[in-house]
Formats: sequence, structure tokens, C-alpha cells
Amino acid sequence: MTDEFGVDLDEVFHTIDVADVIVMRFHLIEPRLLIDFRTRPGVGPFLQVVPRAQSVEDRFRSIKRLRPQFPFPDKVMSVHWPRSIPVLLVSGAWQRLVDRISALGDEETTETCGRIIDELLLSERREVTNAVRGAGHYQTLWER
Repeated sequence: MTDEFGVDLDEVFHTIDVADVIVMRFHLIEPRLLIDFRTRPGVGPFLQVVPRAQSVEDRFRSIKRLRPQFPFPDKVMSVHWPRSIPVLLVSGAWQRLVDRISALGDEETTETCGRIIDELLLSERREVTNAVRGAGHYQTLWER
């Protein structure tokens, strides 16, 4: 299903359905979305925007720091989202993720999903605004 979204949605959906731990990388923003579906009594799934890791080993260590109740994951699946965050919503990929993590968690987990998507949308909006204005690490053509 690689069509107007520019990504194989079947593969993204499959990864969301079966992976224990996913790191989602985005096209326009540097932060990553870490999703850990592992649970145990008293410990629900985990969803958080995290900084980019310096290496695979660094990512595994950061997961262990964030989730000390669990062993290192066997593997971490990486999903590169090459489009904007609004397209993540329209494509159904975000809802697929929310449905799975909410089924494993509680009401707070679902609320966290809402806060996370708002954070991602705002982050992307800021990045685009900075690019247009030549702010941060961007430079406009007319400043040269």
C-alpha cells in the first residue's frame, strides 16, 4: 500500500501490530517517538518523545533507563515516517498505534497518546516556522 502517503502502510501497520519496541523517526523533526508495548502487572506500556540516540547501543541503554522494570529488548524496530505528522494521522497509522497501546494500558495511556500527538504537531509546526523565518539553524535566501 505505497500510494499517496509515500510509505508502505502495510509494513508500518504490521510493525505496529507485532513489535515490542518501536522507535519512530520523522522527516522534519529531530526527536523520536519511543513506543514500548511491553507490560507486566502494575507496569503498562510506554510512549514518549525522546531525543535522537547517538548509536544503537545508546538507544538500548536509554530504553533500559526509561524502563528499568524490563530487560533490554531483544530488538527495537525502527519506522521512518517520511511525511508530515498530519499525514501520520490521516493515514491511519497513528490510530493503529493508539488502538494497540490503549488496549494494553489504561485511560492515562490513552491521554498520553493525545499529549504526544499534540507535542509532535507543535514541534513540526515550530520547525517549519523556523525554516520559513530563517530562525535557529536555518537561513533564508534573502539574508545572504
